[in-house]
Amino acid sequence: MTATLIVAMFAELFPNGISHYVIGGLLVGLGVAVIYLGTGIPAGASTFLESTLSYGSSLARFERYRTSRDWRVVFTLGIVAGAAVYALTFQSGLLSSGLQPGATTGELREVGGVTIWLTEVQPWRLFLGGILIGIGTRLGKGCTSGHGVCGVGSASGASFVGVTTFLLVAIGVAQLVAATGVNP
Repeated sequence: MTATLIVAMFAELFPNGISHYVIGGLLVGLGVAVIYLGTGIPAGASTFLESTLSYGSSLARFERYRTSRDWRVVFTLGIVAGAAVYALTFQSGLLSSGLQPGATTGELREVGGVTIWLTEVQPWRLFLGGILIGIGTRLGKGCTSGHGVCGVGSASGASFVGVTTFLLVAIGVAQLVAATGVNP
């Protein structure tokens, strides 16, 4: 494969470039490293619900999270806060960056004097998708952040199987949804 062919392939696959993916990946990797070095625990977002339930439940199932639940709540609040800051700045157009093109689906709306981007996806689909993802992460004993970043990064065989399964099922469902013509 010649260099020209490789560049052409990347230009077609990533028309907006790859720099924002690289920067995002570096930030995720840095965050995971900081959490692991600080706690000795791999950073996985799917245990958030169980660790949060340990605040109000005395079931033995949740007891194992008591020692790590505080940082898990902060970790998850950081994910939500980061998404909110991004939506209020870059997606709303308040700030611009050559790394991130504007949103291509959804619309900009004025809410409380602030312009924010809202998705076209119907709320019931977002809710149902969240429930299915939650069930899937429990059945798969982890999520893409735990298996995909930490597990694969540490060469875990179970994580390689998990990530392969996540990807194959996601690709299959996306193709099925596209073939049936379902819109947001």
